[in-house]
Amino acid sequence: MQSLLGPGDPPPFTVHNATGKAPLLLLCDHASKAIPKALGDLGITEEELSRHVGWDIGGLDAAIELSNILDAPLVSSGYSRLVIDCNRWPGGEGSTPEISDTVVVPANKGLSKEQVDARAHACFWPYHHEVDRQLERMTAGDRKVCLLVVHSFTPEMKGFKRPWHVGVLWRDDPRLPEPLLAELRRDASLVVGDNEPYSARDPYEYTLGAHAGPRALPHCSLEVRQDLMGTPDDARKWGRKLADPIRAAVAAALA
Repeated sequence: MQSLLGPGDPPPFTVHNATGKAPLLLLCDHASKAIPKALGDLGITEEELSRHVGWDIGGLDAAIELSNILDAPLVSSGYSRLVIDCNRWPGGEGSTPEISDTVVVPANKGLSKEQVDARAHACFWPYHHEVDRQLERMTAGDRKVCLLVVHSFTPEMKGFKRPWHVGVLWRDDPRLPEPLLAELRRDASLVVGDNEPYSARDPYEYTLGAHAGPRALPHCSLEVRQDLMGTPDDARKWGRKLADPIRAAVAAALA
């Protein structure tokens, strides 16, 4: 299949701190709002693309800060979730949304399987194959590691103002999320969500189930509210704020 990406397009993933020694792989599924040149602007404005529908605002800056402080490798996606969502099964619900929180995406209307497959081939699978490569490397020799996916969420959805500052999303493996919830709740100033504002038990979620489940790795996702990370400096501050709770939770999960 010919790649959708051409000269001048950014890579479909980036690895930060590739030689990090921590027993933790960080991921950022919605790190970028880039669009392949071949898809133009998807029929939406730059203002719409810059909203939470296009990417996880502040997510990458916070994740890079965490990667540096914790000395953990980080794999981040290269394209907007409106091109194809790296945390949804390709072609499934939410993968290439025609409408996302009232934003109509004309270029996503009526996509054929071949068109979805082309986006997945260019932007989805290279990212997830790199995640697999990193985990194979990190777990060599039966080394124990954890997987943590960094996300951010919009402060208001469908008229509901979300009270949580951070949320921990998990399925049925408590090894990492339970100690992480406990560590975060030590800070009385934080409103901490347990599978809020989203749930990792959503059947359309891809990343945790695809990578951590088959390897039996302790895992969860961590969400931070976007109005708290509206600038790179604020996002990095949250990275620093979250580093100690994550470090303690990883140690507990692997004990």
